Amino acid sequence: MRHTQKLTLTAMMMAIGTLTSHMLFIPLGIVKVFPVQHFINVLSAVLLGPYYAVFQAFGISLLRNVMGTGSIFAFPGSMIGAFLAAYLYKKTSKVGFAFAGEVVGTGIIGAIASYPIATLFLGREAALFGMVPAFFASTLVGSALGFVLLKVFMKNAAGSMGAEQQTAVKE
Repeated sequence: MRHTQKLTLTAMMMAIGTLTSHMLFIPLGIVKVFPVQHFINVLSAVLLGPYYAVFQAFGISLLRNVMGTGSIFAFPGSMIGAFLAAYLYKKTSKVGFAFAGEVVGTGIIGAIASYPIATLFLGREAALFGMVPAFFASTLVGSALGFVLLKVFMKNAAGSMGAEQQTAVKE
């Protein structure tokens, strides 16, 4: 995929993520759970790679915060998850590793990274083990949707290719 195509797809994902952020979120205490972000992170990790995945995660987080539909916790959670998902997919070429990277990156590492931010910016102690379940539940749902969609697309794309094209894709 060319650079211009990747930028265009990244911008489209950012638009979808931003537009759906006021419709599809679940407030859980001090965090706003947004499964669409994790869905988009898995898609961008597989389709675009680490740089674009992190860029779209940052862009959606920034736009959501500017619009008032996000929280400061969107930054570490989404960006760490997007990077880990893309990195693991790049190393293994397996969608399951992109799924696992997003779940671990956002659900565990991102939640832990958000704890100091909660203490610093909100001026109150945030229960670390209260953030992990909220982040984990959100990323599990969104990442699973992304995983399923990618598996369906890859299965259908492989079924429509000839034997020579399938061999070229595997290499």
